[in-house]
Amino acid sequence: MKKAIFLGAALSALTIVGCNNAPEADQAVTGEQQEAAATGGTAFNIDTTGSSVEWLGSKPVGQHNGLFKISEGNFSVENGSISAGSFVINTASLTDLDLKAGEGKEKLEGHLKSADFLDTDKFPTAKFEITSVAPLANDSSATHTISGNLTLKDSTKNISFPAKLTIADNNVQAQANFNIDRTLWGLYYGNDKSLGDKFIRPEVNIKLNITANKL
Repeated sequence: MKKAIFLGAALSALTIVGCNNAPEADQAVTGEQQEAAATGGTAFNIDTTGSSVEWLGSKPVGQHNGLFKISEGNFSVENGSISAGSFVINTASLTDLDLKAGEGKEKLEGHLKSADFLDTDKFPTAKFEITSVAPLANDSSATHTISGNLTLKDSTKNISFPAKLTIADNNVQAQANFNIDRTLWGLYYGNDKSLGDKFIRPEVNIKLNITANKL
């Protein structure tokens, strides 16, 4: 009986650990800031109500996920592909989706907006600006590799990640799912494995779901 109880506890522990690993996604390749791609071709304005930036952070005993709103943005389309563009993320709009009001939601959102993390009072927006877009072959879930300068707080790094682009006459859709290392932008809080269950992984999962319409 004791063996059965011990085995059950061990399996439960393994399940918890397995469920709260860093999200499975491509790791964005990160480098130094580069020159933004020149605009040209046909202009498409990003639909800020129909677009979103999802985030997910994790630690050994759990995870949290939520959304940012996009304030504004646009794409340039040439030869059937996005060639340039940028969008502004309203970091002050950060919302957690997995907690209920009065049950830790407000506390978590406040902490993530504080100087420990995004410091939204001082830096209420983040920005992504495309530097290049290249076709991607032999990938069932992505069509292109997008590179661009991501500015968080007072730091800018260039990141590259796979994305699925769908181009129509009057509409453009861009979807991507990748991880970034938040410490590369100076977000170090909780990034110490000696903290045990309070350790917050440096990997943050980002999902882009962006729709843009022809001007």
